[in-house]
Amino acid sequence: MPFLKVDNITHQFGGLRAVHDYELSVEPGQIRGLIGPNGAGKTTIFNLITGIYNPTHGHIYLDGERISGLPPHRIASMGIGRTFQNLLLWRHMNVLEHVKMARFSRIGYGLLGACFGTPRRHREEREIEEKAYDLLEMLDIRHLAGQAVPNLPYGAQRRVEMARALATEPKLLLLDEPTAGMNPDELVQIMEIIRRVHRELNLAIFLIEHRMRFVMELCDRIQTLDFGEVIAEGTPEEIQNNPRVIEAYLGATET
Repeated sequence: MPFLKVDNITHQFGGLRAVHDYELSVEPGQIRGLIGPNGAGKTTIFNLITGIYNPTHGHIYLDGERISGLPPHRIASMGIGRTFQNLLLWRHMNVLEHVKMARFSRIGYGLLGACFGTPRRHREEREIEEKAYDLLEMLDIRHLAGQAVPNLPYGAQRRVEMARALATEPKLLLLDEPTAGMNPDELVQIMEIIRRVHRELNLAIFLIEHRMRFVMELCDRIQTLDFGEVIAEGTPEEIQNNPRVIEAYLGATET
């Protein structure tokens, strides 16, 4: 059984049909990509999977359990983490605080521990900080732990957002245009970091991206979306050689 199963979902905004009869299966440990022009419905699909929107029709299952209709925090607690196309970071917090804040979703010491500083609280908070530093190390930004996020280069901010998503201990990580705004050197670095995260944490990854080199080198399978419908799906080689994809996207997409 796939870890994530999207079963014929359709979503409408009023009279506008943004996604139509969309299907997806993500196996444990798989890296899948979703490509298509701006406005094709890619981020809407991420929002449907993570509970920001509810499908107009169809259902979504995570590890065999239906999640469509659940609130985003419940879906996150069940094993899905994500980043966003536009960075959603807190300007008043430093890098380490961002990651620790996400880890607090896993605390178990409760209100009593928070009020009275029980030994369990101190132990869990030490563990949270250690785990946060481990994630920053994995993403090569441990040296920035005390830096305010607005002072960081854009590529480093992207890594902070990824570290925050990983802090929730997901089994599936959704990356919405993880290379947006990056220069070629940063692109190479983030590709290696995603490979490391995938290898060391044994995650499934589903990503949206416009840079074809990035998608073709990282993904096991790729879908191409046009006006909310999948027009092609296959291996990177099959997508590269698909006439509809070549005509509609690859010839006009940034490499």
